[in-house]
Amino acid sequence: MARTQGARPRRVRLWRWRRNPLRRRSDLVEAWLTLATLVLALLVGAFAGLAAAGVVDRSLEDRRERTRPVTAVLVEDARDALPAPVAEDGDGGVWAKVRWTAPDGTARTGRAEVEPGSRAGTEATVWNDTAGRLVSAPPEGAEAGFQIVMAGVTVAVATGGLVLLGGWLVRSRLQWRRLAEWEAEWRRVEPSWRKRMTG
Repeated sequence: MARTQGARPRRVRLWRWRRNPLRRRSDLVEAWLTLATLVLALLVGAFAGLAAAGVVDRSLEDRRERTRPVTAVLVEDARDALPAPVAEDGDGGVWAKVRWTAPDGTARTGRAEVEPGSRAGTEATVWNDTAGRLVSAPPEGAEAGFQIVMAGVTVAVATGGLVLLGGWLVRSRLQWRRLAEWEAEWRRVEPSWRKRMTG
């Protein structure tokens, strides 16, 4: 004899939006709150992400305007210099002592990344700020684009997540309040219900 399984309860989608005798006012409020939270998270997240991307783009542009390439001369052989940290583009350079002329005409020395195996007296390109100090080359092209996009996406996700978290906290508060109302109503109904059951 075949076993019959009970019918699974059918999940009704968007039930809070449909008129039915079991829907409470708090259910409709919760539905509107959920929708508003999702829309607000998308809008605020997108706006914040675009704003952050714009800020990073302007910052990189300002950095490019405040730096300039300068020709420097190696003071020591590069083969004796320390290896530079591995970069994303895989330059594989080394840190060596170089000398360059600052915008005010003074000779400066410092350590910059140069080609390994370069000999003392070899020319190398370094980057200076407006005061003539050594700085790293400003990111350009794909690297700059990656930084801008990552800043925008990170801020958009974080901001949207905060909005969703705020909506979740408000929904939790509404659910807690609903449970408290149910408990209070049960306290009023339970004595008469118990009498009917035991009578």
